[in-house]
Amino acid sequence: MREMKDSGIEWIGEIPADWKLTPFRNILFERSEKNIPIKTDERLSLSIDVGITLYAEKTTNLDRYKDDVSQYKIAHIGDLVLNSMNVIVGAVGVSPYYGCVSPAYYTYYDKEENHYLSRFCDYLFRCKTLRQLLFTIGKGIMAIDRGDGRVNTCRLKVSREDLTHLKFPFPNIDEIRAIVNCLDFKCSEIDSLISDIQKQIDTLEEYKRSVITEAVTKGLDPDVEMRDSGVQWVGMMPAHWKMKRGKYMFCQRNTRGNNIVLQLLSPTQKYGVIPQTLYEEISGYSAVKLNDKTDFSTLKTIHKGDYCISLRSFQGGFEYSEYEGVVSPAYQVFYPTINLCRDFYKHLFKTQVFIDEMNSFTMSLRDGKNIAYDDFGNTYLPIPPINEQQKIADHLGEKCAELDGVIADKKKQIETIEEYKKSLIFEYVTGKKEVV
Repeated sequence: MREMKDSGIEWIGEIPADWKLTPFRNILFERSEKNIPIKTDERLSLSIDVGITLYAEKTTNLDRYKDDVSQYKIAHIGDLVLNSMNVIVGAVGVSPYYGCVSPAYYTYYDKEENHYLSRFCDYLFRCKTLRQLLFTIGKGIMAIDRGDGRVNTCRLKVSREDLTHLKFPFPNIDEIRAIVNCLDFKCSEIDSLISDIQKQIDTLEEYKRSVITEAVTKGLDPDVEMRDSGVQWVGMMPAHWKMKRGKYMFCQRNTRGNNIVLQLLSPTQKYGVIPQTLYEEISGYSAVKLNDKTDFSTLKTIHKGDYCISLRSFQGGFEYSEYEGVVSPAYQVFYPTINLCRDFYKHLFKTQVFIDEMNSFTMSLRDGKNIAYDDFGNTYLPIPPINEQQKIADHLGEKCAELDGVIADKKKQIETIEEYKKSLIFEYVTGKKEVV
């Protein structure tokens, strides 16, 4: 067993007796090379989340591709790039590209062949205990409203000065190379395992979606007589089903005002319309809070059993409310005016074929344009007999619960493996585990 000593730094703990503590500024050098005014298609524009990606490959709505990158910084292959606003949640990586990055990013380089020092520091920044330290020294909070009642994250900026003064455990270069090579191999195996489980989850999710779509557009009886619905997104449907426009089945609810008894609800793609407090508890995100300047008279009332068109409905369909409360006036609330099974249409409004149909009515969705209720009102919807609607809804409730249970178990497997990976990285980069 190797001899250990107390590092004197809480996030590190013990390190091997022959290791040193070295300031970050003495390990890597900051690259201050600025981008020159060139066309963006002549140099790759890079973004960072967990690892470095190309802007052209990003799909999130919050990250816009920049036309003018003349003020950006240069990042070389092998540079360690950190997002100063999100480094506390792992927005750090070694760049596999030569390109330019946001002025809010920090870029550091080493002169070591194969960039072992950059790669070693990359692993250090993935330690949970270091991230906890960075959280305490981060300054300024900026909440990004995603438009569905939640914020993407709290962004705390870690200053360049605070980063450069951090002390890292630092063995000799031969041991650094051994640690990096060992972690590259072990993490690659772990990532492969996680990827396999994630593929299983994706397959189950896809199967679940297909089960729902098949049930709400084709019914449960495989031998029933079928006919053309006359509506492209529905296709063939049971011959005894009817079709009717949404405006003859539902009506908008425009009741406004909060009598202080009604709770504020958050329309979410994953959980439906639920109380803010419940959303924060089960998701781990912070919901956008109302302040004293909020005009409560503008809030829309939503009842249990109502549906809601949110600002993200173009991604995940219409949401269903199990609660009494109020929502932002930016949302459109509607309810059934005929006798129907609300759970049946709860499932129908979340199918991809229905979402695609709604999206066909509007353009510039990535710019945040909402789906119009009038377009929904003019859309033909399938109407099975009420008893069949209930039977389908009951079947889907049981089937989805079964699939969700399997999916939840697999997600827990990933979480367990991810925690193991983090602990493994920490033990190697602080010398508690020795490469043999």
